[in-house]
Amino acid sequence: QVSLAESGGGLVQAGGSLSLSCVASRNLFSLNSLGWYRQAPGEERVLVAEVRISGRTNYANSVKGRFTISHDNTKKTVSLQMNNLKPEDTGVYYCHAQFIQTDCWGQGTPVTVSS
Repeated sequence: QVSLAESGGGLVQAGGSLSLSCVASRNLFSLNSLGWYRQAPGEERVLVAEVRISGRTNYANSVKGRFTISHDNTKKTVSLQMNNLKPEDTGVYYCHAQFIQTDCWGQGTPVTVSS
């Protein structure tokens, strides 16, 4: 029922910053967590960052200290601030909402970090 729309991806040089945003078509209910995943070409989609309804956050080791996930109090948006980007951060970033009984994925926004 709900749809997620990502934006903010693009081409940046190593060391630069990007801010990704994900906006839901409606306020999210029965939500367990919101997350950002990355999928590089030919690779498996992996978790980059997540925030649970409790406010607890979890980050992949490779992005700790560089990325910050946040959401608004309406649970309608989730953002990912990415600083000091590295070429290995390149990939398509997907927004994900985990509900109690189901989940929902965004369409993805591509991020390319040049060396």
